[in-house]
Amino acid sequence: MKRIVVYGVTGSGKSTLARAIGERTGLPYHAVDDLTWEPGWVEVPADVQRSRIAAVCAGEEWVLDSAYMSWLDVPMARAQLIVGLDLPQWLCLVRLLRRTVSRAITRTPVCNGNTESLRELFTRDSIIRQQFASYPRKRRRMRQWQHDPSMPPIVLLRSPRAVRAWLDTM
Repeated sequence: MKRIVVYGVTGSGKSTLARAIGERTGLPYHAVDDLTWEPGWVEVPADVQRSRIAAVCAGEEWVLDSAYMSWLDVPMARAQLIVGLDLPQWLCLVRLLRRTVSRAITRTPVCNGNTESLRELFTRDSIIRQQFASYPRKRRRMRQWQHDPSMPPIVLLRSPRAVRAWLDTM
């Protein structure tokens, strides 16, 4: 498999796993947030996002750490494998909170020099709120893909132990 999409909710470990897959296989890893956010947390227009993702997906080898609905069809048309992180919501939430608080305190750049802040945790656009809103939809989508013959093969991983075990097979 040379074209892989890692899919899951915010905080599930998509970027960590996609990076590890790239390191183990030598496949180029692409952080989707770097393609979809500009400095100052300016969202890249949807048509530009789509063209950036299309350029990546035109290649013969890649690992993406997400797939957004506005251009989901682009990587899915070429993906050879989907790795779905179907982890419990409480675990994703704990990871997300820990990561966000740590990055906010240390001012660690996330993508294109952007940083997170504790204040943002309590806004309408909070990453925590987004996680709660997207969790049921993304989980349902992954499980539907598993039974859809038109989709690439999907590996659903439901625990950190399963993720580690699967990664050891790479």
